[in-house]
Amino acid sequence: MKVIFLDRDGVVNEYPGDFKYVTNWKGFKFLPGVKEAIKKLNQAGYRVFIISNQAGVSKGIFTQSTLDEINGYMLEELKKAGARVCAVYYCIHRDEDNCSCRKPKTGLIDIALKEQGIKKPASRESSQCFMVGDAMRDIQTGKSAGLKTILVFSGKESLRNKDNWTFQPDFCAADLPAAVNLIIKS
Repeated sequence: MKVIFLDRDGVVNEYPGDFKYVTNWKGFKFLPGVKEAIKKLNQAGYRVFIISNQAGVSKGIFTQSTLDEINGYMLEELKKAGARVCAVYYCIHRDEDNCSCRKPKTGLIDIALKEQGIKKPASRESSQCFMVGDAMRDIQTGKSAGLKTILVFSGKESLRNKDNWTFQPDFCAADLPAAVNLIIKS
């Protein structure tokens, strides 16, 4: 099974900054080449999912309804570009809520796999299942779920911080289009 889990902010759309949020559709800006990259994954037979922590809801910065609206517009824009995301899964909790769905825990991936009837890969090495993210918590999530991991530098993380990384990604790429090229070549 070919499956890709993408973080949202910093991978699909512009990273709003530390402790900042995309609070409305107007503030959501696709990163360059993302729509085409997702379309390329679809054409290569990958099922694409977005998993994202969105604690702004539980903090009262924006509503669940606003998050759903942003999600709807994002999916519609991707569809117009011929790109398809199978489903989007969000954790709206804060770290202190200690829920099982907040990355770096694997709850969102577990829910997605169960709902979609997808078996976890038997071995990470031979797997065609990836987690692409812009932060160490994404890499930790992917590794804990038994996925190959790709860290992109289009959002939160920087190669300059490599000595401080607590987890080593399997691959690094400038952005999602570069990550997709790595995935398709592997």
